[in-house]
Amino acid sequence: MNRLPLDPSLAPPGTRNFRDAGGIPADRWRADQDGETLVPTHCCFCGVQCGMYLRVDKGGKVFGVEPRNHDINRMRLCPKGINAYQQINHPDRLTAPLLRRSRDEPFREVSWEEALDHTADEVRRIQAAHGNDAFGLLGGASLFSEKTYLVGKFARVALKSRHVDYNGRLCMVSAAGANKLAFGIDRAANPFSDILLTDCLLIAGSNVGECFPVMTQYVWGARDRGASLIVVDPRETAIARTADIHVALKPGTDSAFFNALLHVVIKEELDDEAYVGAHTTGWEEVRAKAMEYPPERAAEICGVPAAQIVEVARTFARAPKAMAWHARGIEHHSQGVENCLSVINLCVATGNLGKPGAGYGTITGQGNGQGGREHGQKADLLPGGRSIMNAEHRRQICEIWGIEESELPPAGTSMMEMVHQMRRQEIRGLIGICNNPFVSLPNYSTVKEGYDTLEFHAQFDFFLSETAANAHVVFPVTTWAEDEGVMANAEARVVKHNKAQEPPAGVRTDTWVICQLAQRLGAGDKFAFAGSREVFDELRTASAGTVNDYYGITYERLEETGGIVWPCPSIDHPGTPRLFEDGRTAHPDGKIHMQVVEWHPPMDPYDDEHPLSLTTGRTVAHFLSGNQTRRLGALVEQTPRPWVEVHPSHGFRNGDPVRVVTRRGSEVFPALVTEAIRPDTVFIPYHWPVPTAANALTIDALDPRSKIPEYKVCACRIEPGDRIAEVPAPPTAPGQVAYPAAQVSRTDPLPPTSPQGRGTAERG
Repeated sequence: MNRLPLDPSLAPPGTRNFRDAGGIPADRWRADQDGETLVPTHCCFCGVQCGMYLRVDKGGKVFGVEPRNHDINRMRLCPKGINAYQQINHPDRLTAPLLRRSRDEPFREVSWEEALDHTADEVRRIQAAHGNDAFGLLGGASLFSEKTYLVGKFARVALKSRHVDYNGRLCMVSAAGANKLAFGIDRAANPFSDILLTDCLLIAGSNVGECFPVMTQYVWGARDRGASLIVVDPRETAIARTADIHVALKPGTDSAFFNALLHVVIKEELDDEAYVGAHTTGWEEVRAKAMEYPPERAAEICGVPAAQIVEVARTFARAPKAMAWHARGIEHHSQGVENCLSVINLCVATGNLGKPGAGYGTITGQGNGQGGREHGQKADLLPGGRSIMNAEHRRQICEIWGIEESELPPAGTSMMEMVHQMRRQEIRGLIGICNNPFVSLPNYSTVKEGYDTLEFHAQFDFFLSETAANAHVVFPVTTWAEDEGVMANAEARVVKHNKAQEPPAGVRTDTWVICQLAQRLGAGDKFAFAGSREVFDELRTASAGTVNDYYGITYERLEETGGIVWPCPSIDHPGTPRLFEDGRTAHPDGKIHMQVVEWHPPMDPYDDEHPLSLTTGRTVAHFLSGNQTRRLGALVEQTPRPWVEVHPSHGFRNGDPVRVVTRRGSEVFPALVTEAIRPDTVFIPYHWPVPTAANALTIDALDPRSKIPEYKVCACRIEPGDRIAEVPAPPTAPGQVAYPAAQVSRTDPLPPTSPQGRGTAERG
């Protein structure tokens, strides 16, 4: 097959040295099997957004997958990517709208007209009695950007409610808040390919090997060039085991650690005074605060040696080119924004920004975690990253949408805050799209109470999630392979997903459902979209001239190039893979606004009853709430259930029942005994529902600025349990049973057989 030569003007810098094949345009779709078509697209899961081909048979059905030699993944796919195609024609698919008038009734299949009419009637009833803001909307960061744009517009124009937010609130908003404060723009500063050029790579709070497996190729590429690797994580994860330095700090102490690194940099005169003087504001205040965190103080807070803090600071600051990347491990905290700012301060103080191999990035969790927060479904934002509180931004969007500014609601509240408003009956009706809060939100009992208090709840999904199973109406919608649209990956590279097959009979796109509801609510003229392309054209216009400028990006250009990094203000613009190369940020003064960071303890205090830290995270086989991956046989077989990771000093053996107790409740898990975790810390993966849900135990404390929950640390104790809780089968629609091939392994009472770290290979 002929491959396109890579045009350096259209691809991230450094990529030409990494691989020599470009994306395959849509008009070259073909395969070497008679009657088979290969459709180029991207994975539906994490923010790496690996390129893949979906194999389509002559009957038009997806039946397999092949890796694609795309810039991003270079023929590699992880276990989730390899199995993703199995969702498309899965027997658990929803294929008809479900409705019930009360939660005491069973669901029944109804026509689309009845489901849509009933939902619109309930919106009007609730808003007539209690006001427009009594109805809310929650979107998702795994939706195409076209759909996230529609979610925000529908909430403000059709529902006329201020209450709209999305599940990226549980993922990237701390990084977003820090980026906006420091740089005036919310995205990674460097492309993945810059990792290949660095001399020192610091990864904080990211289990890259399991959560972003294909990204490890960039880490190995840097290591092959001789780069140092520093990993900051309470657990000795797969990536930490390969590091030159693994900092196993106590959960909830990240900003104290990074302040101490900055202290050493300043004290040993390793800072780049010329760069800081020319490009920053706030340095003197940041410098003064860092001097309050000598390594000895931080060592006591973080539970790591002071000498190791000095070693990390010297290694990073003395490197000719250094980079820092982080993920949820430092973001899921009540001080998540501050944690991210403390990493930014280190990069800026050492002059590591805006250069090949030197910079800063955030690793996006969801497939469209970047694009999903750019175009209006976040409570405080309008399309193009505009602020809903800014009068000029409001005027611009109202002009595009054709509404009066007085009709545009103010900012709403965050996802978790909306749950508390449901409990108080301030929000009485809700539509949820592409989210599963019954598994993904913290403090499950509070979440369940909030949703149970709703007078009406509708949910969009292609499988019946735990949250959808509690709703009044469920709309069966398409998978990613049954529609077309764009996502922005962790580099802010916009990539195009192509439609590979027609959806099952009875299934509609999210776009169609939103437009139909808008029509019934009297806003049909504002939602006259035939499909994704028309929505994307309006999105491009709505983003023009903003820091999140998509105007120069078209479907045709994406298919030709394999992806374009925004901002891209014109059709002839190549995109902007690396920010700040000219020394200017997106702030009006062009400066980096450095921010003072003060460490404070986690919100859940330790005491004699709860002396340990509980932290949570993902596994390689599963994704977020598990609504998709817990139905795929190979993934369930690989990781059939959650476990609790404990240090050998607690006296448990692998497979022993261990009760984990927090102030929210208790659950029993099998022990995975390993020396790869701190003795004062336990870990539970969070992809499962009650009674095996990590998020039945986590605290719903929020960062005051980003409103992200503090998933990564709460106080707990562990004790011997009586019986390991059984993993429930995923919910199914009336008349269905859970797909047997994916349920065989679910009752395995032991932790996974694959080694998760030192001392975990043995079972028994």
